[in-house]
Amino acid sequence: MTTHRTTGRLALPTEPPAHRAPRDTTADDDRIARGLVQGDERCLDAAYRRWGRLVHTLAARTLGDHREAEDVTQQVFVAAWRGRANFRPDRGTLPAWLTGIARRKIADALTARTRRTELTAVLGAALEHTGGSPEGPERIIDRVVVTEELARLPRVQRDVLELAYFADLTQTQIADRTGMPLGTVKSHARRGLLRMRHSLDLAATGG
Repeated sequence: MTTHRTTGRLALPTEPPAHRAPRDTTADDDRIARGLVQGDERCLDAAYRRWGRLVHTLAARTLGDHREAEDVTQQVFVAAWRGRANFRPDRGTLPAWLTGIARRKIADALTARTRRTELTAVLGAALEHTGGSPEGPERIIDRVVVTEELARLPRVQRDVLELAYFADLTQTQIADRTGMPLGTVKSHARRGLLRMRHSLDLAATGG
């Protein structure tokens, strides 16, 4: 049974449906496009079922990571819903528009990945330069600790804090990026920071 993920007030399946045999769907495509622009959530669901696999495949081929591709697919359809007023049928088809959004979200994911990779390389080089001494720059030590503690958090909390820490996004921007309500973002950030603080306290006391 397919599970669903709540994104804001929307609930989309966690995985796109399997691809179905092609047929003449021009009329249906137009109906879905019009309904989406008018704010019909049923048309959002129909669009996801029809083109979710296309978006997921595009993301998976570029990112090489199934779970990351799932996240990008969710982001694409949330972005389409939020920006539905910007869709112009006279300028292109709905799947082409979704593909354009997907390419931007994939680029965002690659940028975030590159930043994490670069930070890891910088930290590694800095620690090697200082011989791994605890007397190295305090900022470097802090970042190493943050990176290690983030890896131990539940995925949602980790994703929120990584967007804040590595991508320099505000909580409002994180809510827009993920489709989560702002209150939920704040809650995940707070719980994640509390878990990290508790872990660091235990380490400091030998626990």
